[in-house]
Formats: sequence, C-alpha cells, structure tokens
Amino acid sequence: MVLVPGLGFDASVWDEVASGLRSDFRVLIPVLPIGSHRRPMRPDADLSAHGIAALLAEFMDRMDLREVTLVQNDTGTAQLLIGVRDDRIARLVLTSCEALDNYPPGFQGRTLHRASGIPGALFLLIQSFRFPALARMQTSLGGMAKRRLPKEAIARWYGQLLTSRGIRRDLAKFLRGTEPDCCLKAAENLSSFTRPALIAWGAEDRMMPSATGRRLAALLPNARYAEIPDARTLVQFDNPAALMAELRLFTKENPLPGEG
Repeated sequence: MVLVPGLGFDASVWDEVASGLRSDFRVLIPVLPIGSHRRPMRPDADLSAHGIAALLAEFMDRMDLREVTLVQNDTGTAQLLIGVRDDRIARLVLTSCEALDNYPPGFQGRTLHRASGIPGALFLLIQSFRFPALARMQTSLGGMAKRRLPKEAIARWYGQLLTSRGIRRDLAKFLRGTEPDCCLKAAENLSSFTRPALIAWGAEDRMMPSATGRRLAALLPNARYAEIPDARTLVQFDNPAALMAELRLFTKENPLPGEG
C-alpha cells in the first residue's frame, strides 16, 4: 500500500494510518518534491503536476512494486497516471484531493497559486507558518483539518520551506508549472481504469467539496464513494480510524490474487 502525502506534507501526515495498517500491509510513503522534501531538485527538473506524477511512477518502478494499492490525498498526482502509467496500480484510493475543475482548490490553493507568480509573495506567505496561530486559521492550513494541528507537526511539515531557498523554488515551480485544467484533462482517462477504486472524502471538507468526490466516483467504472465523518481534507489526520476501516473494507471486498 503506497500512501501519498499532499502539497507541503511529509510522511508523518500518514503516521496514524500507516501504524494501524502495517500489521496487514507493506506500507510505503514516498515524499514527493512539492514542499516538504529535504533535498532540492536539480534546477532543470520537471516539477509540473505531470513531472511529479512521473516521479511517483518512477518510485514504484524502482522499488519494483506490483499490485499496488495507491492512496492519494490532497494533490491530484495519482489521477495523472491513469491511462498513462497505471500498470502497477491494482487498486486506487483517492481521498479528498484536487480533481476535475477544482484546481487550484479553495481559497488556500488559489492564494498559493497567485503568490507563486509574484516575486517575493510566496516567500512572505510561507512566513506565516512560523506562527502556529496563523497557520491554524481557516483561510490557511487550519481550513484543511478539523482537529487542532500540533505546532510540532506544522514545524515539521513546513520547516524546509521556511529554511531552504531551493525547496521554495521547487514548490514555486510546481505551482507555476501546473496547468489549471490538468485534473480536468486527466479525468478523460478515468473511464479506462476498470480496476477497483475507492473515493474516500472528508464529510466536512470545504476546500475539496463532496460534490467533486461524487463526480469523480461516477467517472470510474468500478468505484465506490464513501464519506469520512468528522473530517476535512486531511482525512488521515482528522479521522484515521474511519479511513482505516474504509481501506480494510475496500481491500476485503476487492482481494488480489493470493489474498482473501
């Protein structure tokens, strides 16, 4: 099971879910270069959404992962692999994430996108993460989670952006290089994915509306839609127990060869 963090989050955002699943699954969490990575990418690296999706595919290739249950949160990276490089994906799980015409998503996404195009603006915006009270505002990171975000988690997730010019450059490249209609174009391939899919959406998500999740599920031929109660975008942080229950049910209903 490959758990993919979203924009600005590292593997720790999946800690509770990963710990709960490791008794039954081999769990891997790649940290993609979209804000919480530790080493800046080369200046010529393709950090558009398609470039990031290619890195996710390369990760699965290099690890020689087969029959992967791919679980994505927040960003729309996994969707860009469907119909292009999805041969290693046996089961797909999309939790609250960018999809269809919801990009950039919500006030937070639009603000980041605009700031990336103004010299110095992204740097100034990121400085707010030095102060937990500002980060917890509904118009910032706090709008993505119903639970109170620990200051230690905020510092871990955004520490690299605050201290590394190279990491900020990489994030800006992703924001500027991702076309607003990338998820909408990717949706044209979703009907080709006939393997099992689960759309697990935060019931109280404001940035990624439930209507988007339902539309996404309708485009996948073999998908089930489920809402995670008491959760916003960070479903794995807000209600890890409910998400784990849905993942276990999903994998039980859709066993792979040798399972069950």
